[in-house]
Parts: sequence; C-alpha cells; structure tokens
Amino acid sequence: MYDFSTVPDRTALGSVKWLNMKKNNPAVPDNILPFSIADMELPVAPEIIASLQEFISHSFLGYSMPTENYFRAVSMWMKDHHAWPIKADWILPSPGVVPALFNAVRAFTKKGDGVIVMTPVYYPFFRAVEKNERKLISVPLIYKNTHYQIDFDTLAKAAHDNNNNLLILCNPHNPVGRVWNKKELLKIADICLQKNVLMISDEIHSDIIMPGHEHTALASLNDTIANNCITCTAPSKTFNIAGIQVSNIIIKNHALRHKFMNTALQAGYGALNILGYKACETAYTKCSNWLDEFITLIVHNKKLSEDYIKKNLPQIKVIDMEGTYLQWWDCSGLGLTYKNREILMNKKAFLFSDNGYMFGREGINFERINLACPSNVLENALIRLTNVLKNC
Repeated sequence: MYDFSTVPDRTALGSVKWLNMKKNNPAVPDNILPFSIADMELPVAPEIIASLQEFISHSFLGYSMPTENYFRAVSMWMKDHHAWPIKADWILPSPGVVPALFNAVRAFTKKGDGVIVMTPVYYPFFRAVEKNERKLISVPLIYKNTHYQIDFDTLAKAAHDNNNNLLILCNPHNPVGRVWNKKELLKIADICLQKNVLMISDEIHSDIIMPGHEHTALASLNDTIANNCITCTAPSKTFNIAGIQVSNIIIKNHALRHKFMNTALQAGYGALNILGYKACETAYTKCSNWLDEFITLIVHNKKLSEDYIKKNLPQIKVIDMEGTYLQWWDCSGLGLTYKNREILMNKKAFLFSDNGYMFGREGINFERINLACPSNVLENALIRLTNVLKNC
C-alpha cells in the first residue's frame, strides 16, 4: 500500500500553485491546499525517489543522452498500457509537451496559418498558436446535458479551409474529461486526412482513465493516420514529476520527425535534464502498482465529489470525468459572474481552482478542480464551499 494520505509541505519549495494561492489570498490559513494546476498534492512514488537518489550518488550530473533503457521503457509502456507497438527511433525526448507544441507549430505552419483547437481546452494550446503569430481557429465542443461532443460539421468546415493545416487534439480532453472513443477518433482523422491537415495529439493524461472507458492512441488506429500524426506523451501527469521536465514525442513519419528535430535544434534545445531520463525509465518500469492505487484514489475522489455536490450543492453540475484527474464543474447555477465566483471561492471558501475562462470563452461558467489529493482535503474544501454559499 502506498501513501495517499500524507500532504507534502510545499510552502517554501517554489510550487507554482502554492505561490499563486498565496498571491490570490495572502490571508489563506496554513492548512489549506490548492486545487489548481495539474500536479498532485501527494508524495511521489517512492521507487522514483529511491532511483534518483541512487543515481545522484554516482556523482555524475554532466551532459547526457537518452539511454537504451529509456527508449526500451517508453516503448514497452506504450505497448503494454496502450496496445501500441512503437519503435525506439520514433521517440524524441522533449523537456515538456508544451515546448513540443510550440515547436510543432513553428515546424509545420507559417505565420498567419490557422491552427484548429476544440474549446474549451488546455490554455497553452492558445499560447502555442498566438505567440508564434498563427491564427487560432476555435471549434467549440457541443455541450448538452452535462456531456460534451465534437462538432464534426464545424470541424470539417475548419479543415476544408486551405489556410488551416494543423489540428491540436487533446486526447483525453483537458478540461472537460472526455476520453475520445475509436469512432470519434477515426472521424477526426478522416476529416483531417481529406484536407491534409496534420494532427498533433496531446495524450499526456492518457494513463489516467476511469473504469468503463478506454484510451486509444490516435496514431495506433492505422498506419495512414500514424503517418499524419505527432503524439505527445509524458510520465509527468501520471507520476507527479512535471518539474523533472521529461516528455516523449512519438513520430512515426521520418520526414515529420526530421523536421520536428531540426526546428527544435534551431530553437537551441536538444537534450533533457539528466534526471529526466532516469525518472521516466523508473516510472515506466517500476511504478505500475503505484499508478493502479492512484487511480483507485481518483475514482474514490470523483465519486465523493459527485455525491457530495448532488446532495449539498445542487446549483453546481459535475461533468462526468472519463479520464484525467481534473473535474469540470458547471457553476452557471450559482448565478455569479466569473469574477464574483472567483472572489467567493478564493477569499471566502479558500477553494483555489482553475477558473474556467482560462480555457476559452466556452469555459466562463466553469471551474476545474484537481482531484489528486487526499480525500479528506477534498471533503473539507467541499464543506467550506457549502458553508459559504449557505450564507450568501
């Protein structure tokens, strides 16, 4: 049994989410934890800590390259956990999925080109497009009865515009929690292949899938799709090692891979933090049991939140979280502007989430809640929110 009840003290460790919490409300009590940015309020798997400590004991922190063990670990993980046999030379290490997205936008589009995203969506997608002076083409998801679907008609129209030649897909989707099924993925791919739209599939949350659902790697569907797809994976969300900065970009198509690598080199990066390779290798070879127990915790927290809100906070509608550990709340029933809702949560309930407007205008009435925390921490936050709303 692993420890999923201890809360690590991040007060003086430079944690982005903790510092942002203190910035938003300097008066926040010491026993409050944030529910924002997607890293965990849980200890890292002890196997990873022990592996890194042993590695550092060799007193080597110099320049390094990915090892055969690293490539083997990534390949075996994709085969065993995602039924996708890949070759080692398809794998390009990257310091993160977000840098890879920026790099791909530069590599495969030119200034002024349109890049398609399905909103609401992970906000760095917007930055990767707009900071590189490309045009953001938003295809809003269809939201009905607390469920999200893809608007295939609007997607097809966007893809048939010759100025739009790149799609960034979130699979599973952050923040709405959908795990796209094979039928949906095939339809996306068919639309893109018809108009030669290159697909980037951000699959960073693909290891965290709720019971009754199954993740499918977009590129695993067939060779034609694989040759028109860049797949972004990482152990960072799965094993709470985002600060190590390691991700695995998988590109079967040699020409696409070569162009991606050259563009990265033009930007001046070509290697990872030396500890990244070891952390990734260890996570993928020694931490499957830890992940199983972690998912059990997330399933429990998901139900805890759903049941509590249904009973005590009916003004809030919880979107079914099929994957990720990020729950999406429809707060339109509170009757508050997003600014007033933020004040109520941060200043009165001491509940620090990711405000939905960050993910696009379609998210303005929503909040994203990180469930990767001890269950009692989540329950206490829900009680605080209930007490505040009762007195409004």
